[in-house]
Amino acid sequence: MQNARQCLLLVVEDDPYDAKLIERAFRKARIVNPLRFVQDGESAIDYFAGNPPYEDRSAHPVPELLLLDLKLPRKDGFEVLRWLRAHEVYRRLPVVVLTSSSETNDINRAYDLGANSYLVKPVGNDQLVEMLRSLELYWLCFNTSPVME
Repeated sequence: MQNARQCLLLVVEDDPYDAKLIERAFRKARIVNPLRFVQDGESAIDYFAGNPPYEDRSAHPVPELLLLDLKLPRKDGFEVLRWLRAHEVYRRLPVVVLTSSSETNDINRAYDLGANSYLVKPVGNDQLVEMLRSLELYWLCFNTSPVME
């Protein structure tokens, strides 16, 4: 098996409990990639745009993979997807939707707006750990990511 690339992952998750679960599951899965968290869609867009407080790219580097919840305050995940795909530099950024919604309309809309994958958050922590191991294997080991320019 190939080694996972050491790239930054940005997680957009508004629920502090879910964010802690995701962080803990990454550790339990022994995924050592650095994680950054933002709590709403507007902060995610500010992060990518380099707006304050994210203007220092040495402190806030551009992630190579985005884990995006859909049901977010201020701007939802669909608005984040729309914004990313409208900007040339982020058009190819791999985006994995990680949400609690299994609604067909949400799934189709996310893919229509350019999501690369759609994962429904599992109920149990062990299932989340296994899901993240699979995510690491595919997106960080086997997948060849586009070059972000």
